[in-house]
This record gives sequence, structure tokens and C-alpha cells, in this order.
Amino acid sequence: MSTINRSRRVAAIGALAALALGATACGSSGGNPLDGGAGASASAGGSGGSGSTVVVGSANFPENVLLGSIYSQALKAKGVKVQEKFNIGSREVLYGQLQSGNLTVLPEYNGSLLAYLDAKSTAVTTQDVNAALTKTLPAPLGILDSSPAEDKDSLSVTQETADKDNLKSIADLAAKGGEFTIGGPPEFKTRREQQLKDVYGLTFKEWKPTADTTANALKDGSIQVGNVFTTDPKIAQYKLVPLADPKNIFGAQNVTPLVYKAGVDATATAALNAVSAKLDTAGLTALMKRVSVDKEDPSAVAKDWLKSNGLG
Repeated sequence: MSTINRSRRVAAIGALAALALGATACGSSGGNPLDGGAGASASAGGSGGSGSTVVVGSANFPENVLLGSIYSQALKAKGVKVQEKFNIGSREVLYGQLQSGNLTVLPEYNGSLLAYLDAKSTAVTTQDVNAALTKTLPAPLGILDSSPAEDKDSLSVTQETADKDNLKSIADLAAKGGEFTIGGPPEFKTRREQQLKDVYGLTFKEWKPTADTTANALKDGSIQVGNVFTTDPKIAQYKLVPLADPKNIFGAQNVTPLVYKAGVDATATAALNAVSAKLDTAGLTALMKRVSVDKEDPSAVAKDWLKSNGLG
């Protein structure tokens, strides 16, 4: 996801959520990435020191819980002692807990993490974003290998619209944008309208605040262009077409392990990097269909994926 939508999903949740991190409780994942809320589940006791328990955390939205479970089970398969603390809440809480060593590993999105740490950064490619993160992160923290999997913004259209108007990239919208209604999160217009005009020369007939119903609005024709996240299972379900972004207004958002460096040894590092090597956007989207649409248990879905990739 882009800086904009990750920012949309980052909401400070206060001291109650911070306290909830230390509790052991079960919570169902839901809502938007890095929104408010708290909950945790534990499979072993301990803290995240090197040679002891690795504490894997997650934000409180389904994809991050799934990724946390993948990390956790991959570590366990290599004999690492793991404690799970999932459904915690926003990046504000997660980052502070990782920095203090109360958490050891988080599934992060590199572009959003960089925007959180340095709102003025202009890095957009995976390589540049990770180089900037390496310089910006405080000494106790580090990132491991980024996966090819990205959960980022797209401007998407239906297959019918793509075929009819020969749309393959955002640049192709310049000739048709004035006839189209675009939908997305309520703040999408404020944050992206000028950028789309400046970079791609785009203007639209109307902007609609469609929020989480954007894919549905594309399907029913109430909008013609929508800001849809690239791992949304509805892209495949509704046969939507995310348009290419050759000028990179939606920068890299690779799934990347963020770690408390003192808490991960060579075995843990290798296990997490092996996950990153296998995880791609198409695969993550397929997994999210099982979790969000088919309502399968994230832990079971994670186990299947690890086994099929020789990691579990």
C-alpha cells in the first residue's frame, strides 16, 4: 500500500492498547491495516532476546495477522521458540514495542514504514526505500530481506473498461479521465488529486468517497476508476485490472520483516529471509482470498503455504 493509504490506516490508540500488548488474549482480526484495537495470542512464554524466545507481533488486520502466522510457523519449523502477539493495533504502538525489545519481529510494509519515520522521503523503488530505511532506523532495529509481495495502492478498472478504452497504465487514463468517476478512501482526493494531475495530467469528472466498497463500486458501475489495494481478493473475484504505474506515484510497499536485531540470530534470520524469497503478490492475494472471502483460519492458511513452499 502506498504512503497515503498506510497513513490512512495508522491511528494512534493510546495507552490502553499499549497495555494490552502484554496481555494474553484472543482477538479476531478485522478492520483496516494499522487502525485501532488490541488483542494478543501466545504460544510460548518469554521475551525477544537472542537465543531465547522470538516474539512475533502483528497489527490488527487480517493480512498482517496472516503474515505474522507465516513468520511464526516458519521460525518454529527451524526450532526457534516463538511467542505470538497478534492483533495488537497501530504502528505507533507496534513500533514502540519493537524498539523496546518487547516484540522481536513484525511483518511491515517498507514504504509505509519509511513514511512513518521520514515523511519527506522521496524514495519510491524497493532498493531506494530499503536503503533509506537502513539509514533511518534506530540502532536496535533493522529490516531483513523484502519479499516481492506488495500490498499497495492501485488505480483499477474493470476488464470491460480496460478492453473498451485500451487502458493498460495510469498514463492511458489521460484521454478518458474527464469522462470517468473515480472512487477511493475519503481522503484520497485531497492527497492524490493534484499529484495525479501533475504527474500524469489526469483530471476526473467526479471523485467519490467509496472507502472499503471501492471494488464493489467498480463492479456495479457507479465509478469507473478505483483506488483498490493490490492484494484485495476482489481484484480477482470481480476481474478488475490494476493499471501499471510507470511513474511510481505509488511507491514500493514490499512485505518486509522488521526486527529487533538483538533478538534474532542467524537461524531466525535465515528462516524469515526464506519466507521473503517465496512470497509474491499473486500468492499473497490468493492466501487473502482464503482468509477474507472463504473465512479460513489464518494459521491454517499459513501452514498450508509454508508446507507447499518447503518451509514448514
